[in-house]
Amino acid sequence: MIILHHLVQSRSNRIAWLLEALNLPYEIKVYQRDPKTYGAPESLKQIDPLGKSPVITDGELVIAESGAIIEYLIDTYDTEQQFRPKDPKALLDYRYWLHFAEGSMMPLLVMRLVLSKAVDKPMPFFIKPVIKKFVQALNQYFIDPRIIPQLKLVDKHLSNNKWFAGDELSGADFQMVLALQLAYMRCDMTPYHHIKKYIEQVEKIESYQKAMKKLSE
Repeated sequence: MIILHHLVQSRSNRIAWLLEALNLPYEIKVYQRDPKTYGAPESLKQIDPLGKSPVITDGELVIAESGAIIEYLIDTYDTEQQFRPKDPKALLDYRYWLHFAEGSMMPLLVMRLVLSKAVDKPMPFFIKPVIKKFVQALNQYFIDPRIIPQLKLVDKHLSNNKWFAGDELSGADFQMVLALQLAYMRCDMTPYHHIKKYIEQVEKIESYQKAMKKLSE
């Protein structure tokens, strides 16, 4: 039995969705974040020493990192070869976007999230304006010049492709959709109509809806 070790407010939803799409039996073990550090509890670190989430256990195997988990599940359990393209061009897109999500987009989005939390933390009143200006400068001069071209690239790609690896849903989509959903929380997404359409079509998929329901229970 596969166990999905789910740290609350982590990136586990992409793995739950894939497990549902593959119609695999699995259990979800939920972990609460430390209220002070917002990090993983010791119980999760007993599974993965870094307290990573998502992480799955499959028998004696322990697998962390979203991309590695997605590739493992597809390579091991996708017997109908639904989610890994056979066409060479589509396969290149699959690999690119599968790694683009965590390699390029997520670090910037997480940085923006951390900065927003820093502004909201209690601090002496005379320091808050300084911190706020510093955060605004980082967003304006470091994050925006990097994340906006990425969003434009994604939107352009989706203008010519129904899914990230062409006409069929693939492992790249399980990986990318969360990054785009987070972008909606942290960026001005008004110009990116194809991204909006893409997210809407993902959220209509039955396996996606089942996974989100299980994670919210």
